[in-house]
Amino acid sequence: MSREKFHIEFLMGNASQNSLWRMISQIDGLSEWFADEVEVDETETIYTFTWGKSSHDAHILQNRPQSLIRYRWEDDDESVYFEFRLRKLDLSGDMTLEVTDFAEPAEKSDAIALWEAQIDEMKRRLGI
Repeated sequence: MSREKFHIEFLMGNASQNSLWRMISQIDGLSEWFADEVEVDETETIYTFTWGKSSHDAHILQNRPQSLIRYRWEDDDESVYFEFRLRKLDLSGDMTLEVTDFAEPAEKSDAIALWEAQIDEMKRRLGI
């Protein structure tokens, strides 16, 4: 069965774009909320994410500083990725974080719940 793309948007309030960018693209930020440990290779295009004793490599497919970063797990199909996009709302000036990911249809609600829990942890770390 093929995975379905899904998209979730989180209101990040008055968090600065710089602090959000650090959380989604840099090893120190990612290790605060996304994984137990994060390492990057010398080319800065392959990130190794570790949870407990399990590690997974992700390649950066696209990187627009302060705006968007797209990763693909090493063992995933070429068309599957996860992405973080930052936007500033025109009226309020608040920041949003948009997450795009893929999941099996039967696992989609679990995947969304996992992202919600992880983004809640990020918000807690940022004091939002």
